[in-house]
Amino acid sequence: MDLKALTNSNLIVIDADYRSKKETIQKLVSKLYQEGKISSEKKFFEDVLKREAIGETGIGMGLAVPHAKSSTVKEPAFAVALMKNPLSDWESIEEDDKVKLAILIAIPEAEGGSTHIDLLTKLTGRLADEDLIEELLKCKSSEEFIKKLSEEEKEEKAETAAKPGAKTIVCVTACPAGVAHTYMAAQALERAGKKLGVNVKVEKQGAKGIEDRISDRDIENADAAIFAVEVAVKEEERFEGLPLIEVPVAEPLRKAEELIKEALELAKEAPKEKAARKTVKREGARKMTFKEEGKRALLTGISHIVPLIVAGGTVLAVAVLIAQFFGLQDVYGTENSWLWLYRKLGGGMLGTLMVPVLSAYISFSLADKPGLGPGFAAGIAANLINGGFLGGMAGGFIAGYTMKWIKANVKGSKSLSGFFTFYLYPVLGTLIAGSLMLFVIGKPVAALNIGMTNWLNEMSGGNAVILGAILGAMVSFDLGGPVNKAGYAFCIGAMANGNYMPYAAFASVKMVSAFTATISTMLFPKYYLEEEIEAGKSTWILGLAGITEGAIPMMIEDPFRVIPSFVAGSAVTGAIVAFFKLGLNVPGAGIVSMLVLEPHGSLSKLSMAGIWFGAAILGTLISTVLLTTLKRAKYKDENKKMKLEIEKRLEKAL
Repeated sequence: MDLKALTNSNLIVIDADYRSKKETIQKLVSKLYQEGKISSEKKFFEDVLKREAIGETGIGMGLAVPHAKSSTVKEPAFAVALMKNPLSDWESIEEDDKVKLAILIAIPEAEGGSTHIDLLTKLTGRLADEDLIEELLKCKSSEEFIKKLSEEEKEEKAETAAKPGAKTIVCVTACPAGVAHTYMAAQALERAGKKLGVNVKVEKQGAKGIEDRISDRDIENADAAIFAVEVAVKEEERFEGLPLIEVPVAEPLRKAEELIKEALELAKEAPKEKAARKTVKREGARKMTFKEEGKRALLTGISHIVPLIVAGGTVLAVAVLIAQFFGLQDVYGTENSWLWLYRKLGGGMLGTLMVPVLSAYISFSLADKPGLGPGFAAGIAANLINGGFLGGMAGGFIAGYTMKWIKANVKGSKSLSGFFTFYLYPVLGTLIAGSLMLFVIGKPVAALNIGMTNWLNEMSGGNAVILGAILGAMVSFDLGGPVNKAGYAFCIGAMANGNYMPYAAFASVKMVSAFTATISTMLFPKYYLEEEIEAGKSTWILGLAGITEGAIPMMIEDPFRVIPSFVAGSAVTGAIVAFFKLGLNVPGAGIVSMLVLEPHGSLSKLSMAGIWFGAAILGTLISTVLLTTLKRAKYKDENKKMKLEIEKRLEKAL
């Protein structure tokens, strides 16, 4: 294993005289920066500390493996500190363990299958070897350290290998970064299995996706399962019916043998033939919070309706343009004509499919495939009660959590798994979720939408500019949520009554938050998380398509700064469009809307298009300036607090 591609003698510190965990991380981050492995010393240091907050990286045996994925990492690398004085302030899975060796691993955010990542996985797998750790601790030079670490792993003795007919344990390992703990835990479990004479098959769900995937046959023949994870297990339903132990990803590093023995004992108490899935959750096991689970579900649903909105709105707009430019309004309005069919195709994607698809994929995120059927049913029910987007969201969560409960509490033998999965689950879920939507959720949702629509109607007429500002604020207040959709419902209703100004304002404002997300993350990346920066790369495209949801990750991460910034610029945009009394009678067309604006007074089509798009640009500039100002203040405050904390820790250590 050639590790020279990942480190060098300048990145390995022998007899490091560091006094604390943070000082050690800081020094090693500086080494990586000096060697050109990372582009931002400060940003990578922050990313490592965020990973430290998730769970301990001290793994016992005097070893700590801090690590982080970050966009600031130019290429995978690691730096090493062999301590002159062992550190006692490093959180470890082993009680009272003092860190003598720290290996800081830098992982590129987007890297998944390169040779470098392969080397990193081999490196972290090797670090689960106690004998190797002892040898590394004795090294007197950086060259000796690299040589010891690069030596090929010794073959396990034949007599320790599992024999035919032995018990079988299937395992899944997964950590947030997808490299260090994922592979170290897998290696520890495999070694322990060989030592105990147990067949241990480990599936790694890491940076490269699912590796060494456990087959259905392996699961069928397994006696029990072990999940060593700190993130949600992908396709968890495959293991349904197996006795299961779930622990933090680091736990196998110190007690892999005990876990395997415990899993086998659990198999005796709850044999798989009885389909008794018994989960043992240890204290400290990290599961997604309710907020994280809900956020992931909502984003999953939104990501699946984006193609419908873009395609449906654009097809509808093209049909309108053809009708206007070629004088085919009669064909456009004639039932079953070719242009009428295109109109219905685009409108059907927006009006018929959008809400059920949203609901179905929110449910799918929460309950996997069994949630799809009830999710679609809840979405159809939302359409039936005129619940709109808000009803679809509510239906998705109702269906998803309903199916989670049914899967956990309604079970049968493994021989009946097909009946449960393909008949009982979807029927029960559809009846429960559909009934809740039709007879419980319907009235409150309808009352909310009607109330907000009536309030907005009172603002029309002479208060058109105020109405435009309010609509603008509503669009960006929750980016596709209930307030946004209440504004949308009002605009559609106004359009049906021949008032086209509200939707023109609505369509222009939809670009503001998306453009702001792109410009602010592009110009000032240090103020944002990696997922926000990544999302910002494409939100401008979504903005051109009239989609606000791309900026949701930014809003959820820092709502008290992002929402006011978005709302301020959006209100100005809406007011400008209302002031010039621009109109639009085609929903969901995105940037194409500027070509089909309704004429007003003596304004030419070019003038109207310029005013409409210019209003969005002006709103974007206002939102970007305000958001940057608020973020800069937060950034300075956090830096000051971090500096004081580091100084306190150093003073305490000294």
